[in-house]
Amino acid sequence: MTKRMRQGAVAAAALLIGTAAACAGPERPAAPVPHGPPRPGSAAPSAAGGAAPQQRGFTLVASGDVLPHDSVIDRANADADGEGYDFGPMLDSVKTVVSGADVAICHMETVFGEEDGSYSGYPAFVSPPEIPAGLRATGYDSCSTASNHSLDDGADGVRRTLDAFDKAGVRHAGTARSAAEAARPALLTAGGAKVAQLAYTFGTNDVPLPDGQPWAVRLTDERKIIADARAARKAGADVVVISLHWGTEWQMDPDEQQLSLGRKLTASRTGGRPDIDLILGTHAHVPQPYEKVNGTWIIYGMGDQIAGTMTNDDGELDARGNHGSIGRFTFAPPAAPGERWPVKKAEFIPQMWDLDTGRVVNLPEAVRRDSERDDYREIQSEISEAVLSRGAAADGLTAGR
Repeated sequence: MTKRMRQGAVAAAALLIGTAAACAGPERPAAPVPHGPPRPGSAAPSAAGGAAPQQRGFTLVASGDVLPHDSVIDRANADADGEGYDFGPMLDSVKTVVSGADVAICHMETVFGEEDGSYSGYPAFVSPPEIPAGLRATGYDSCSTASNHSLDDGADGVRRTLDAFDKAGVRHAGTARSAAEAARPALLTAGGAKVAQLAYTFGTNDVPLPDGQPWAVRLTDERKIIADARAARKAGADVVVISLHWGTEWQMDPDEQQLSLGRKLTASRTGGRPDIDLILGTHAHVPQPYEKVNGTWIIYGMGDQIAGTMTNDDGELDARGNHGSIGRFTFAPPAAPGERWPVKKAEFIPQMWDLDTGRVVNLPEAVRRDSERDDYREIQSEISEAVLSRGAAADGLTAGR
């Protein structure tokens, strides 16, 4: 179990966002790479500046913490027949959900070690660099990397982590290898929209930022987040997504800092248009509610997607640490140029990590296939109760699969 510091004072040490796209693969494209092939009905612009792409809606999915304890690392090694590590099979049950979206966002809690190096779980996590390949094979496009474990292996851990994401072709936001990189969001294209992802963490377990690298980890600060979101919008982002590592561990209700910061961020507007279009929360280890605040959806906490046996603050084994949800949001084109891309459909999909099989379980699908799995049915019900506990159903949130 990762025993983390409770949320303390937030810091204001992130550099101003720039206008360029974030890192992709080792050969960085001049423009964002769409999630999949062009869909029928889209018109590509000509070299002479002909027809503009036809705007269409798009879906975005997001999931919670990837937290590889020793047991998870051992499972990936077994799935690779002892030759390296394969993190793809453990995500097979949610692959259809993830790859079926136009944009898919994950959260990488830990940093990566050297290839063929030694790896560790709690308390200082150093994970195999093969993880991004498994995430990419599942369909993920971008991953937040800002967490309280971002500096578990210092600046070298940050560098290796982002190098591995680049190699796999997965974009990233929240940590950086340079000031220039810190000034860029992860920028993706979907449905004719440019989607910017920014990521922040409340802290780094009291580990100081590396000497001369105040930009290495984006730390949470309300004014900075709003400034970064506005800069992303000015740089051309149609939809701005904020990933926040926040909250109180093992608390299923959002704490006052989450509620207060969520209200302030969703209230921020420029010219009447919200500066932020979606907030995705991680860190608490347990499923937390979804809520529409000031017209903007917030997931306070998606829970853990991948994690080993979890122990809560009382030192007790706590199965909730292996429960979570995937959020799925369908965005529609704006009613008029310059207006917001509205969410026309919001869904959640309960999921869990099965400690016995070492696999993520898509609970609605698992229950549908095997109606006698009362344990899965009960867990699905508990997750749904947490997700809906702040009245999201009244705002149209529904269960998906």
